[in-house]
Amino acid sequence: MSKTVYFDNNATTQVAPEVRDAMLPFFGELYGNPSSMHAFGGSVAKHVDAAREEVARFLNADPDEIIFTSCATESDNSAIRGTADYFGRDLKVITTAVEHPAVLQPCRRLKALGHEVVELPVDSTGQLDLAQLEAELSKPSTSKPATLVSIMWANNETGVLFPIEKVAEICRAHGAILHTDAVQVAGKIPVDVKKVPVDMLSMSGHKFHAPKGVGIFYVRKGTKLKPFMLGGHQERTRRAGTENVPYIVGLAKACELARLGMADETVKLTALRDKLEAGILVSCPNVRVNGDRTHRLPNTLNVSFEYIEGEAIAYHLSDLGICISTGSACASGSLDPSHVIRAMGVPFTAVHGSVRFSLSRYNTMDEVDYVLEKLPPVIRNLRELSPFGPDKDVSTFK
Repeated sequence: MSKTVYFDNNATTQVAPEVRDAMLPFFGELYGNPSSMHAFGGSVAKHVDAAREEVARFLNADPDEIIFTSCATESDNSAIRGTADYFGRDLKVITTAVEHPAVLQPCRRLKALGHEVVELPVDSTGQLDLAQLEAELSKPSTSKPATLVSIMWANNETGVLFPIEKVAEICRAHGAILHTDAVQVAGKIPVDVKKVPVDMLSMSGHKFHAPKGVGIFYVRKGTKLKPFMLGGHQERTRRAGTENVPYIVGLAKACELARLGMADETVKLTALRDKLEAGILVSCPNVRVNGDRTHRLPNTLNVSFEYIEGEAIAYHLSDLGICISTGSACASGSLDPSHVIRAMGVPFTAVHGSVRFSLSRYNTMDEVDYVLEKLPPVIRNLRELSPFGPDKDVSTFK
């Protein structure tokens, strides 16, 4: 297999060459610990300070509101568990049924420990009913002295964009603390924490052409929070652990590239996605697009092919050099459909057949054409082999 078409960029992205080049000196001559008191360590600390300023510029934040972490999962846990540690049982947590596990699992852990946790549903397009959020925040019978709302900015599977600006307005009106998992919007749409006044925000570098192993945790000044990582005094005692200098520098370079190139990339990615979507809908019968087709990321397309399994599609495309992901997970020998797709009420004939195509700045129209050439025969062949279909018995397709 000589050709590789990588359409799984919501999982991880290629490290940009400019990012790699920016990191290299810190694997060599600039190896000092930025927390050291000597001049050599101080010379490295200046680069961390400059990186913090670039990340702050990327988010329109203040540099001292930026905490460097290992990934967005750590940032999510820091927001949720750090707030719970501060308020204890006086905290109510509101999230959604379609969050990433890095948010859902900490919230469910709090619920198991006796905290009040609410998971808001979504409609068939994957969108929130903001009236339900407002009603939950207004409930006098379950009111707590403090409420944390953790709602993602964009869904990692469908690309659906939640109205975070309106969510922020509602939270502010009710005095709630707002955290958003902004992993999938990083580098794809502008993020301005002064225009959208979230209190905490999580991002991961490897989702927008920085390396794996470095993340962003934005915390607005005055937000009440206890540190999740305990130990040294790094990050102004807000996150212990020696700073990962090469990766922090690389992250800052990725932020700069995204900030300067985002407008042009959005146009390109939208065109690629729309051509891919139109081609699939024309060439493959019994297929549906999952999620809001208006309010979504420019790079993400999630579709369900009825009567066949998403895993089978992904495996066959992989043999052809095409990398995509599926909304289903294979656990203990039985298929478990994506919690996101199930929450949207996708029909049972399609819920197992969801796959995600996610693009980046490095993808091309030629690659879209290649996928549109190879995908329809794969779908036809799988359906011919399947005992299920519109003209077959589907009673056991669950």
